[in-house]
Amino acid sequence: MPAPVRKAVFPVAGLGTRFLPATKAIPKEMLTLVDKPLIQYAFEEAAAAGIEEFIFVTGRGKQAMEDHFDLAFELKATLEARGKTAELGQILDFLPDPGSIKYVRQTAALGLGHAIWCARDMIGDEPFAIISPDDLVLSETPCIKQLIDAHAETGGNVVAVEDVPREQTNRYGILDTPNAAERLARIDGLVEKPDPKDAPSTLSIIGRYVLDGEVFEHLARHEKGAGGEIQLTDAMAKLIGRQPFHGLRFEGERFDCGTKTGWLAANIAYSLARPDLAEATRETLARFR
Repeated sequence: MPAPVRKAVFPVAGLGTRFLPATKAIPKEMLTLVDKPLIQYAFEEAAAAGIEEFIFVTGRGKQAMEDHFDLAFELKATLEARGKTAELGQILDFLPDPGSIKYVRQTAALGLGHAIWCARDMIGDEPFAIISPDDLVLSETPCIKQLIDAHAETGGNVVAVEDVPREQTNRYGILDTPNAAERLARIDGLVEKPDPKDAPSTLSIIGRYVLDGEVFEHLARHEKGAGGEIQLTDAMAKLIGRQPFHGLRFEGERFDCGTKTGWLAANIAYSLARPDLAEATRETLARFR
């Protein structure tokens, strides 16, 4: 049986330039979706999937994110003194066990592949998950758990995939697969951001992965690909043929919170999914029809 997936890497060193000026002094991952920062959704998804170690690949200016996952003594004391038990739960219930979160800095903006390589010593040679906080998936079963469950069946590598319009293939890593319509697609090749006319399919990778530790051997070569960056897709492609590799059509709706329109849509969808906010959200939306 495949080894269990115990660790998750969160690449969170980006500058968030698409959300300026909001991200000038605040990490992009701390932008709120309804009433929680994006990074908390990603963390809670991993925790719900049974992840035991959480590895954040950060950069300069990310202190607020680290503080969010720490105990705020003054705030805790104030809430306790005022008897605000509900608010206490909101700041305490999601906190991880001491020592389960680890941080490493990506000191140069060399792409996603480089960010993942920075976590190599914390992963070793075991399988691990990657979760991008930019991508949120509203689903009954956490998206990364769906991948971990698929990995338990197939071993090797599993990535989350969905169809995109052909004119947008130059924004994503695209699968070359003989069974693109099936839930679990066998991957024969990967192409990073292909021109629409050259794309082997319209099945794209989103920000959820379960990868074998062998990928670090290829990332260590620091070979630059599209955009002059070290592309994770290029390293993953070198694993094809050496071990199983599949793309999973996950259950749920994905929101690209790295864009303003995607972030706005996610706020609406997540509000409508909450019993305490759904009615008020519908009333607000009705005002702007």
